[in-house]
Amino acid sequence: MRIALFTETYLPYISGVVTHVKLLKEGLEKQGHQVLVVAADPDTRHHYIQDGVLHCPAKTLKRIYDYGLAAPYSHRRLKMLREFHPDIIHIHTEFGVGLSALHIAKALRVPLVYTLHTMYDEYIYYIAPRHLVPMMTRISHRYFRLFAKKAAQITGPSQKCTEYIQNDCKLNRSVNVIPNPVELDKFQPENITEEQKHAFRKKYGIRDDEMLVCFCGRIGREKSVDVLLDYWAQTVKPDDKMRLLIIGDGPCKPELEEQAARLGISDMVVFTGSVPNTELPPYYASCDLYVTASLSDTNSISMLEAMATGLPVAHRYDKLNEGQVRSGVNGFIYYDAKGMYDIFKQYQKKTPEEKRILEHSVRESVKQAGSENLANYLLNVYRRAVASENAEK
Repeated sequence: MRIALFTETYLPYISGVVTHVKLLKEGLEKQGHQVLVVAADPDTRHHYIQDGVLHCPAKTLKRIYDYGLAAPYSHRRLKMLREFHPDIIHIHTEFGVGLSALHIAKALRVPLVYTLHTMYDEYIYYIAPRHLVPMMTRISHRYFRLFAKKAAQITGPSQKCTEYIQNDCKLNRSVNVIPNPVELDKFQPENITEEQKHAFRKKYGIRDDEMLVCFCGRIGREKSVDVLLDYWAQTVKPDDKMRLLIIGDGPCKPELEEQAARLGISDMVVFTGSVPNTELPPYYASCDLYVTASLSDTNSISMLEAMATGLPVAHRYDKLNEGQVRSGVNGFIYYDAKGMYDIFKQYQKKTPEEKRILEHSVRESVKQAGSENLANYLLNVYRRAVASENAEK
């Protein structure tokens, strides 16, 4: 098949969506399919194709993580897609590039597949004053409904996507739940040396006898890092020999650093700032547990990367993400500050052998999350999209 993947951001930018599209491209190409990634590129003024990527001129949005926003309509883009002659157009964005995908799919009479990656209600505050958030949320539901309505097939990485499409966007459509992928080889603990781990701990002043708990992601309000800090301050004491590592950057980092100082836990919390994805493996491998309080994630790729390294996950209870973390298999579920602290203390008391057994179980739980399995899931979706399109003709 010839498949066009439309995304607003792509390499060298790193995000969950970029990783998803990159691994999907690799998985499809391994099976002999031809893939063209169509992406916004703020560093170019003209359309061009290089290494299987169609770079589209875009403007940088400083307020939203420096994303690039491309114009939704371009005759040049349409011409280049016509020359590629796709069998499927797969949308991974709802903005400029995504809107152009709707237009191009209609012009070329090609079936659309739409993947909903993000629960956008959690992001409205980036673009709207507080008093306008309810109105903007209603408008956004009608807007995103457009993509789901035009698509022959819809996919998403968790049951939350079904809830969003059916209950928020008021559209009676089924969603193919397809878990996010992870670069398994990159995060194998066998590929991370003791020297790398020692250098990491030395860099951040973490003692060998301290248990290290980490979170990785955009430091935005939707990730609920403030909840982690509150819970930590309520329960963890300096003599517990625990440290919290916050990996990443974002608009809320300064206020979270202030919060940690106000709560008197700055000595127990390390903010690393932005870390290139290629440098992440030693960070995870040097930690003992991964923790998240976010209720906005669908199937966090950062969490999956940590699990691929063998880190059990302490996950705040989230009904619509039930099953992603299974207690005693690949992590533990907590409901409040005490529950989170109890997980930390229980893990701290485990013997080295018990930890090794759990780490092996964690890695096994994500073993099927590679690029080839993702490609196989999507190929089945693509075939159904083509079949339904042909049935309508």
